[in-house]
Amino acid sequence: MPSHHPGADAIGRRALLTAGAGTALALALPAGTATASPNRPFGRFGSPAARLTGRTLYVHPGGLGDHTTVQAAVTAASGAGWTLVLAPGTYRETVSVSAARTGMTWLGASGDARDVVVVYDNAAGTPRPEGGTYGTSGSATTTVQADGFTAQGVTFANDFLRSDLPGNPGTQAVALKVQGDRSAFFHCRFLGHQDTLYADSTSLPAFARQYFAHCYVEGDVDFVFGRARAVFEHCHFRTLVRTDLAGAPYGFVFAPSTAGGNPYGFLASRCRITSEAPDGYYKLARPWVPSSDPTAWPSLVIRESVLGPGIDAAAPYANMRDAYPWQAQRFAEYRNTGPGAAVTVPENRPQLGAAQAATANRETYLGDWIPRRPCA
Repeated sequence: MPSHHPGADAIGRRALLTAGAGTALALALPAGTATASPNRPFGRFGSPAARLTGRTLYVHPGGLGDHTTVQAAVTAASGAGWTLVLAPGTYRETVSVSAARTGMTWLGASGDARDVVVVYDNAAGTPRPEGGTYGTSGSATTTVQADGFTAQGVTFANDFLRSDLPGNPGTQAVALKVQGDRSAFFHCRFLGHQDTLYADSTSLPAFARQYFAHCYVEGDVDFVFGRARAVFEHCHFRTLVRTDLAGAPYGFVFAPSTAGGNPYGFLASRCRITSEAPDGYYKLARPWVPSSDPTAWPSLVIRESVLGPGIDAAAPYANMRDAYPWQAQRFAEYRNTGPGAAVTVPENRPQLGAAQAATANRETYLGDWIPRRPCA
């Protein structure tokens, strides 16, 4: 995604990630029913001596599992249908799940996503050892290309700070790039600044369906973006303060790049948007029409969600490029509440009618796929 006012960030998430779960007060998610302790690092999900199934691998940073890194476990899990149980810990690494590893599941052993953190700090402008830079896609801490991927109780993070590359415009830093069809995330966290969550597909004609339930996503510029057909239900989006900017806007929550042939893009239903920033300093969205697909027709529906005062109610949308005005895209809302949802300038807030809203739901967007949480 295009950079937006690079500069130094005095406030980041690196300290929260390294200080442990108790520090992340504003980032809390309800704990799940699973538990993990030093004596039972994998909670109720078995152990290498008592596996859930023959295709279950255990990851523990201290060596009590089959592997000490997530990538080592992914590499060992060749083929389809593997489950990785991740013990509490911070896994500082990049991870790639190839297209051949279909039906893979990651389970955070404690049931609390704050306990299991997969994090790295590459950015688009970070130099590669072999030369050049990573670019936006290459900056991802975790990349998932496989269909049927599911994660529960895991934090995906990129803790790059703008101050790491002063003056460099390549501040895009992806926590998760997910491209596979039928990808589901339950009670997960996605932490970053610019371009945190890249909901994408493997190719332009591929309409990848993705589902996010009870997840937490934070960032500042375009921090939920891409061309996937993605449904967010009961999710919490939080916009961050920016000390490098003197005024609004600080950034944008969504930046869809939906393919023109895809009837559905992003749907946020019964979600909430809160902010660390001053009132009105964030926009809901801007359309991304990438140079690789000038025919993109970005699509976003936000319905029955609570929009906090951090959202600019009078002008919640903006252009990324004037050649592709937001008014020409598929942006709409339905029955949102909160200070950021106030309709003060009606032409700036397109609304769905009742008939349109009747089909703007999970079932329509996901078709014959019913996401299922891997365990209670």
